[in-house]
Amino acid sequence: MIALVDYGLGNIPAFLHIYKQLNLACVRATTAQELQQADKLILPGVGAFDWAMQRLEQSGMRPCLDELVLRRKIPVLGVCVGMQMMARSSEEGKTSGLGWIPGEVRRFDEANLQGKIRLPHMGWNDVYPKDHLLFKEMTTPRFYFLHSYYFSADSAQAILSETDYGGGFASAVHHEMIFGVQFHPEKSHHWGVQLLKNFADL
Repeated sequence: MIALVDYGLGNIPAFLHIYKQLNLACVRATTAQELQQADKLILPGVGAFDWAMQRLEQSGMRPCLDELVLRRKIPVLGVCVGMQMMARSSEEGKTSGLGWIPGEVRRFDEANLQGKIRLPHMGWNDVYPKDHLLFKEMTTPRFYFLHSYYFSADSAQAILSETDYGGGFASAVHHEMIFGVQFHPEKSHHWGVQLLKNFADL
């Protein structure tokens, strides 16, 4: 069963709707007890980094998530700010991140973006994935983005896909069974549905 970590941020109903269409068990989890039933986790997120981290801490689910992800090795997918929270820190704020994937979140430097590019990066864009089960059965996928910050991984081996927005950046990263995507699969039509199905099949 997949548990959506509901700490007050993220488009929870959209994920639930997709998994209902796929006939896959998925529940909203608001307590540590509800998380314990899961064999996979999705950590969504929207808004500012510090605000998201504070909401997660206040939810009381943080210690359980660390136990499930870091010790029990349950697969987890972070989405947008949920992905950024997996880093050690972010230039957007002062709060420490979860530290699940070695790396930091940095703001795009508008002065160095090539072409008539402005922030935020908003709308549809191509994603160039590596050969990984998370992107199984996808040909030239396109996903929906809305962000001004990107995940800068410590190691190139952590990068699962790249996207060009005035220059290349990591649009998906991973470490062991911890996955993060900067785009919104729940808003990305059949590509997003396929990615969420692939995550369920890992």
